Amino acid sequence: MRILIAEDDSILADGLLHALRASGYAVDHVGDGAAADAALAAQSFDLLILDLGLPKMPGLEVLKRLRARQVRVSVLILTAQDGLEDRVKGLDLGADDYLTKPFELVELEARVRALVRRASNGGQPLVQCGDLVYDPQARAASAGGERLDLTARELRLLEIFATRVGRLVNKTQIVDHLCEWGEEVSENAVEVYVHRLRKKLEPARVRITTVRGLGYCLEPVPPDA
Repeated sequence: MRILIAEDDSILADGLLHALRASGYAVDHVGDGAAADAALAAQSFDLLILDLGLPKMPGLEVLKRLRARQVRVSVLILTAQDGLEDRVKGLDLGADDYLTKPFELVELEARVRALVRRASNGGQPLVQCGDLVYDPQARAASAGGERLDLTARELRLLEIFATRVGRLVNKTQIVDHLCEWGEEVSENAVEVYVHRLRKKLEPARVRITTVRGLGYCLEPVPPDA
């Protein structure tokens, strides 16, 4: 789950980055509308948290250009402009939700979760592989009814495998899913993350198979193995 925050208030942006990353999301930040427009044109995101009062390019123009490119990404407008006309204009241009400043962080996090559910038509089904159960809504994994203790990065890694059970996932896909901008992650680091997740998934009777030169594949352990 990748989120882009377009917000020129650095203190607010830092708070959102910290909170959302702690919840296991991969989050990037831009401080002006031109940078937001460029980022959205160059990379895929699952959610955009968009301030309307951005320098260089207004938030509504960013939204207008985004929808003109027919990009499917949920948009949460976050702004101090709380007039009815502003809300209607933003929603008509293709925003999915609207939250005015000041706001409570718990409400923003709840709206983020709701937008994720809405994007998947009301709810993503549980992913089951072997004894592993991954709940994409709760962003939690369990084995035999016992919740697995995974770090935020391990959860992101499991997320990409769980949405591609039985299919190859290469290292480039893993890096794109795991990392925010400016993070340097080597192939050796990817191997370390996969190794750690592999160990934690052992009770779930699944395995992450390495296909040398191609990538990794999550699959159930055969009953007779």
